[in-house]
Amino acid sequence: MKRTVILDTNVLLHNPLSFHAFPGAHLVIPITVISEIDKFKKGVTEVSRNAREASRQIDELRREGNLTQGVKMPEGGTLVVAGAGQKLVFPEGLSPAVADDCILAIALQHPASRGWPKLFVTMDVNMRIKAGAYGLEATGYEDRRVQTDDLFQGYHLIQVPAGWVDEFFATGHLDMEENSGLQPNEGVVLQDAERPERTALGVFQSQPSRLQLLRIDEAGLGLRPRNLGQHFALHFLLDEKIQLVTLAGRAGTGKTLLALAAGLRQVLDEESGYRRMVVSRPVFPMGKELGFLPGSLEEKLSPWMTPIHDNLEQLLDSLAAGKKGQRTSEAKLRQSGVLEVEPLSYIRGRSLPKQYFIVDEAQNLTPHEVKTIITRAGHGTKVVLTGDPEQIDNPYVDAMSNGLSYVIDRFRDQSISAHATLSKGERSRLAGLAAELL
Repeated sequence: MKRTVILDTNVLLHNPLSFHAFPGAHLVIPITVISEIDKFKKGVTEVSRNAREASRQIDELRREGNLTQGVKMPEGGTLVVAGAGQKLVFPEGLSPAVADDCILAIALQHPASRGWPKLFVTMDVNMRIKAGAYGLEATGYEDRRVQTDDLFQGYHLIQVPAGWVDEFFATGHLDMEENSGLQPNEGVVLQDAERPERTALGVFQSQPSRLQLLRIDEAGLGLRPRNLGQHFALHFLLDEKIQLVTLAGRAGTGKTLLALAAGLRQVLDEESGYRRMVVSRPVFPMGKELGFLPGSLEEKLSPWMTPIHDNLEQLLDSLAAGKKGQRTSEAKLRQSGVLEVEPLSYIRGRSLPKQYFIVDEAQNLTPHEVKTIITRAGHGTKVVLTGDPEQIDNPYVDAMSNGLSYVIDRFRDQSISAHATLSKGERSRLAGLAAELL
């Protein structure tokens, strides 16, 4: 349906190419939006980079014609910058001193091109409420948003006829139909239809189309998977053919601990192809310099990396107990080059070959940031993203638009990636209840 589409500032700050997502529409950018973008241009954050890119994109279109009269878009339709030199009328409740109110006033007064219905696009809930109150249809920007109800879980239950589970255990595999609907590396719980307590775990292999029996005893370092999600997660983390693993789950489900355990086990194995394990997490906001904190780089990072250090300490204690020998310290691992802990602020421009690369708290990344990270992976590198899409500190993303959910959705059908959702808390009964009830 043809529409006149008015874009809010936050849409361009979220995705500077968003005006290309409405082919054939008459696009309107209020002049106040241009002024607002200009305020965000200085800085090294993702929002600042998007502001600069949005300005460049609009300037490129300006060279094609007069923006106040409208320029043709490559996808069809037109783009106009509205409100310049216009005497605005502010309905009761809107103020010319408020930038958002100026944007709404321009949106309300701009004539609908060719009589097409007007649509105001904003990621601000309050702006959508206010637009609706003044009779203007409003919606969110959905280009990179994932429906959390449909988010790929990584495994599901399949009931099979009597005897199939026993055959699966005996042969180690089960041939599947090509159109089974399963995704590559998707976990499957086979359940005997006549004996529901009789189950087996498998992983779907698309080439050839078959279900492979999952056999894992332990992660190494004295850890064993405690529940269904952890079994699948550990298999994916230890499979060198899988180059990208995403783990999602609430606090206390073991995402970070499992990733670190599997990584240490492999980098400490001389026959493994990984030279070192790199562990990182966003120092929010991503790209923010750490110079304002006192001390060395390690001291600056300490407040942000404490959860990583806590998990590593637990794993190294387990390693020492298992070998009944002298405990290897985290500092020694870092000095030997086997372990590297650093902020994501310095990832841009790097190339990481033959590394086991773990990014914790990935739900605080934007889709563009997570793309920047994954494209750093060199030959032989495995990337592991862990996080909880429901626990986000970044005000510019939510459960549907964050980088972790975005990657889970986009990579679900790729043979070199796998995903597991961990739902059962294992940290403690108190932590599990808190995550569920609070």
